[in-house]
Amino acid sequence: MSDRVAIYPGSFDPPTNGHIDIVERSARLFDRVVIGVGRNLSKKTLFDADQRVALMREACKSCRNVDVTTFDKLQVTFAKEVGATFIIRGIRALSDFEFEFEMGNMNRKLAPGIEMVYLMTAPDYLFLSASRVKELVAFGAPVDGLVPPNVAKALQAHMGQGGLRTGATESND
Repeated sequence: MSDRVAIYPGSFDPPTNGHIDIVERSARLFDRVVIGVGRNLSKKTLFDADQRVALMREACKSCRNVDVTTFDKLQVTFAKEVGATFIIRGIRALSDFEFEFEMGNMNRKLAPGIEMVYLMTAPDYLFLSASRVKELVAFGAPVDGLVPPNVAKALQAHMGQGGLRTGATESND
């Protein structure tokens, strides 16, 4: 029997406790999980791709069957390259479902052999998003309990007086 390999793609800018919850649950469901940190040259991010990979690796170090890498292609292409037959996505709300439903059907058309797996966000993280975390940090609000400790430390290092300093762009990679 072959290993059950899944990818968990996203920007993870920054990784949140909601992301880590999905990773930990996925690690129990699959033999191997590859976290794909999206490298999008047109998207402005707070942390560059290498920083986001490092943050995710540290935050997920207790999950021995989890790898973290970057990707800059279609999710299904990335999945095929790493030998995955599953794509993991987290869903918080109905609005997430609508987006994921459309994306899932497109992925099914592009790669019928790859299954989408949707995990409902744990109730503690229904309100949590990377965008909200960045907004809180920009206004100097604490994010303890919303992000892993290493991420909170990295966010703090990005703090300037009165908020976040200018973020990184992927073209700096």
